[in-house]
Amino acid sequence: MTILSTFSKPLQIALFFAAISVSFGESLANAQEFPPAQGITVVHAGRLFDAATGRMLAAQDIVIRDNRIEQVGAKLTVPPAAREIDLRDATVMPGFIDVHTHLVGSNHPGYEGLGVSVSRMTLSGVKNASITLLAGFTTVRNVGAQGYGDVALRDAINDGDIIGPRMQVSGPPLGISGGHCDNNLLPFEFHYSAEGVANGVPEVMAKVRETIKYGADVIKFCASGGVFSKGDNPLLEQYSPEEMQALISEAHRLGRKVATHAHATIAIKDAVRAGVDSIEHGIFLDQEGIELMKQHGTYLVPTSFPLYWFEQNVSKLGMPPWVVEKAAIIIPAAKKNMTQAFKAEVKVALGTDAGVYPHGLNGGEFWSMVQLGLSPVQALQAGTVNAADLMGWGDRIGSLTPGKFADIVAVRGNPLDDVTLLQHIAFVMKDGVVYKNEISRASTGTM
Repeated sequence: MTILSTFSKPLQIALFFAAISVSFGESLANAQEFPPAQGITVVHAGRLFDAATGRMLAAQDIVIRDNRIEQVGAKLTVPPAAREIDLRDATVMPGFIDVHTHLVGSNHPGYEGLGVSVSRMTLSGVKNASITLLAGFTTVRNVGAQGYGDVALRDAINDGDIIGPRMQVSGPPLGISGGHCDNNLLPFEFHYSAEGVANGVPEVMAKVRETIKYGADVIKFCASGGVFSKGDNPLLEQYSPEEMQALISEAHRLGRKVATHAHATIAIKDAVRAGVDSIEHGIFLDQEGIELMKQHGTYLVPTSFPLYWFEQNVSKLGMPPWVVEKAAIIIPAAKKNMTQAFKAEVKVALGTDAGVYPHGLNGGEFWSMVQLGLSPVQALQAGTVNAADLMGWGDRIGSLTPGKFADIVAVRGNPLDDVTLLQHIAFVMKDGVVYKNEISRASTGTM
């Protein structure tokens, strides 16, 4: 019994919403410090990364009207009364995109996580969203959240109640009974199934429709076992090819892209053949799988930074034994197979699995992808134009191009010379609003 449960039902409800109000208070106050962008802003960039071509351009100006980029070029005329931001000593880039996050979720592994409510997870998401934005990630996909907490978080950000990246969200991920997207920690007498559990073609189709009904922008499903789930095997397939085909076809028919958690070699191949849009993790990807992905134009979301972070920190994390045992198998395999996929030029979009490791370290993914074989230019493109393309938002984000949202980040120095600079973002603008500026002061009028 909790302390809250000792009160009457109406009082429980009142106390619950009071707690939400207090928890949201600081974020709401922060949001009110950043009014919607209005008027004209000119950003003066010492270097500008052209994500579409992969070129680094010198001495560029960006003219922004309200929340959209209007013009980009050298020595542009500054309109009268424009706000000017001097980033001549910095490298300016499009706002980064992370297509595999878990902003809403429990940080407690194993049985301890059973005591964390959906409401508490969602409130944690408020903090995580702010941290992620200030790390330079102006757009994310949230792929998996209980109770549609990510839908609530997305909507609160869109309404201006709190600050955070723009989001695409999946709600509860789909999976088989007893699989990676179920919860196997409770014994039989609880008769518990996770919200996204669906078995067989009719159930899978119905579950796709249900998650879309409650606000999902993208469908996430588990094609294989995983690391942080008890009692399953990352080397084995979970959904059958027929179930995958039905799931993906139904999602596409309803205008949603599909991301799949897939470690097992056969699961990767079956998901690609069924038309999945992205393979998340792809730990045991083999050469045949690589060729299939290239033939189908399937994106790989490698989530490689957690491999390095987990290696360094696993002894301090107090993880359940089944997590430690699985990690020992998947980490070396992942490093080897991601390197092969990068060499083969599989399409890559940046995803970090943030939530598996602390939020705000997302920029480490650029470094880890370079460690595994991408060039700094390719890594930056994975986190900008490629990620935007995967999300179906290439017309609005991913490059500093006229007509797109004014999502801009900057670092001191040149990240093509030192990719670790991308872990230390000094300037963040989203939708024309500056949320972080450790480089320059803005001024009004011609400089």
